[in-house]
Amino acid sequence: MSQNTNIAVEHEKKERIPVWLYPSTLKAIDKAMYQANCKSRSEFLENAAQMYAGYISADSAVEYLPAALVSAFRATVQGSETRIARLLFKLTVELSMMMHVLAAGLEIDDSQLDDLRWRCVQEVKKTNGGIKFKDVLREHDNGDFE
Repeated sequence: MSQNTNIAVEHEKKERIPVWLYPSTLKAIDKAMYQANCKSRSEFLENAAQMYAGYISADSAVEYLPAALVSAFRATVQGSETRIARLLFKLTVELSMMMHVLAAGLEIDDSQLDDLRWRCVQEVKKTNGGIKFKDVLREHDNGDFE
């Protein structure tokens, strides 16, 4: 249970309610309440109800997930982020090399460069980044890209 929930509960008065449980459920509670560091069945059921209510409302699901699971998720995301960052760095280096090679061999004025940038932005948006060199070459060969 989160600290915010504990603070709110301290100011409330508990109500007694009848609860009907199967004997097998009571055995499971008795076994698990020691692992959960609960002093009574009532405390265990209160914690379980709070956890389940938080879980199904999914307002702050991280508070109700096991710490090992949260840690595994974070490690997976961090690993993916690191790999993507490395790949983006390598891609940027290759792109920079290509731009320097092209700049050394072509004479393009600023207005042509601005027009090319605008066309490329539109193309990337239209294709959602799925540009193929073969398609661009075909477009230039057909004279569609002037």
